[in-house]
Amino acid sequence: MQKVNATPATSKIQTPDHRYTTLPETGFLRLKSIIGDRNAKPPIPALIPVSSATWWKGVKELRYPQPVKLAPNVTAWRVEDIRELIQRQGG
Repeated sequence: MQKVNATPATSKIQTPDHRYTTLPETGFLRLKSIIGDRNAKPPIPALIPVSSATWWKGVKELRYPQPVKLAPNVTAWRVEDIRELIQRQGG
């Protein structure tokens, strides 16, 4: 299992319990599945309600998990890392 050396963000992540419990045990999530996309049809609710710019800044600063390149144009995050982030933030 890949360890992520991240420091907690300053604000708590507000996550609806049903979204957290419906995550698969393992696998990968694309960015829109993490931060949501209200313009998608149907809208995708956010697990972590931050903007794309804030997310990438947090990744750079090691506050958020590091991405995994699945293909040259496909970036994703491990579900386990996102679960850990949510738990660390008190979600």
